[in-house]
Amino acid sequence: MLRHILMISTGTFASRLLGYLRDSMIAALLGAGPVADAFLVAFQFINVARRSLTEGALNAAFIPGYLRTREIEGEEAAAAYAGRVLGSVSVLLIGIALVLCALMPSFVSVLAPGFVGHQALHLAVTDARLMMPYFAFVGPATVMMGVLNAQHRFTLTAVSPVLFNVTLIAVIGGLLLWPRDPMTSATVIAGAVGVAGSMQMLILISRKFFGDCDVSPVRVSLDAQTRGFFRKGVPGMIANAGPQFLIVAAAIIASSTPSAVSWLYFANRLIELPLGIVGVAMGTVLMPELTRAVQGSDRSSLLQAESRALELAAGLSLPAMLGLIVLGPFVVQLLFEHGSFTANDTRATAQALAWLGTGLPAHVLVKVLAPTFFARDDTRTPLIATLCGIAAAIVCGLLVGRLFGVSGVAASISAGAWTTTAILIWRGASTFGFSIDDTARKRLPRIVACAAIMGATLYTSQYFVAPVMETATFFARLTILGGMVAAGISLYGLLLDLFNVVSWGEAFDDLRDRSPRGK
Repeated sequence: MLRHILMISTGTFASRLLGYLRDSMIAALLGAGPVADAFLVAFQFINVARRSLTEGALNAAFIPGYLRTREIEGEEAAAAYAGRVLGSVSVLLIGIALVLCALMPSFVSVLAPGFVGHQALHLAVTDARLMMPYFAFVGPATVMMGVLNAQHRFTLTAVSPVLFNVTLIAVIGGLLLWPRDPMTSATVIAGAVGVAGSMQMLILISRKFFGDCDVSPVRVSLDAQTRGFFRKGVPGMIANAGPQFLIVAAAIIASSTPSAVSWLYFANRLIELPLGIVGVAMGTVLMPELTRAVQGSDRSSLLQAESRALELAAGLSLPAMLGLIVLGPFVVQLLFEHGSFTANDTRATAQALAWLGTGLPAHVLVKVLAPTFFARDDTRTPLIATLCGIAAAIVCGLLVGRLFGVSGVAASISAGAWTTTAILIWRGASTFGFSIDDTARKRLPRIVACAAIMGATLYTSQYFVAPVMETATFFARLTILGGMVAAGISLYGLLLDLFNVVSWGEAFDDLRDRSPRGK
């Protein structure tokens, strides 16, 4: 499992780095004003749709049914099931895209009520319509990737997001070299998002990627199996996109405050790097492992998978949270404070990042806890937990957002994430006895202690670094920040070894997966 997690994490890490470059270029081009707010509201909707389909969610909806069909009826029946899902998902998403294009003014008014009566509403509607092809075409490719993941083939899942970012970076780079006014630039970028969606269809016709992965015949069907997929899949996809729905809720609350949507968006982008590397990877790899353990009534394997996943979640998300809180101002300044993005935007974004960071462990835990329900064909519980978290975030945001501005809205998002996590833990313990083994009980407190020591060290060192960073050049700041991150990671790794949490020699041995399924 560790090898597959590393593969997905590497691809996600590369995609996130390209995403940071993309967002840094967007910040320099559009700044954090009304044009940027309008573009980012539309872009956030596309991100929610993309991630609810691609980042582990389709695994949760599709893989249990596919594996069950293959085991009971054979490979040919499983391929036919995948073909029916592929055809049905394609037609459904294209139809939804057409309806949304027609109703886009009303839809954007719900997503950003603060835009009503302002030019930002028209800009957001135009941008969202241009982005719709991505929404329509990303679904079919993810069905194919779900089949590959069920066969323990994760390479395509790891590398496919890179295509999206490379396309946008090329377009934005051209706009920076041949500048246009912000409104024209936003329209061109929105059109590029749609083009990137169309390019996803190229994956479907490339046998190089899929090889002997059979999905046939492709047709639209409403038979019992397909209805079961949608009945279980739609709640599962909503639950898996919980972090993105929370940010959408934040945008709804913040849309009446100038530049607040942009500040929250750029802060959340920094949260998505560790969330993607840890949470998405584990959610993608855990789903097949847990499904096989549940279907085989293998309690030992189930306990082992759940325990190791929780250790990885805590071990990677806690230091990431503390690092983002402590080093956030330096990171935001380095990545985004260029062109139209000002020092005031940096301060507001860093404050939002600190509060969003407190919810990072909760977001990662949801990615670990939700598959334990999905593997049991229970998508209702994660859906209810996600909706409760969104409701908690909205209530908290309305109460504290007016008092504390964007920081209050960001804090409400973290409160919503922890609400979702608490409900999943409670329901798991009360319904199927979700638990961890003795090894995890010993390791988890030590992981918390190691992360706290690392965080305290970074907190102390930043007082000495801050004066130097204020006057340093870009490359000097990049070097200093990179050194601090490397030092924090090294210290944390050393502490984990000293506290007997992990033996690095054993960890590297785990990466050598000799199973033929691990190709």
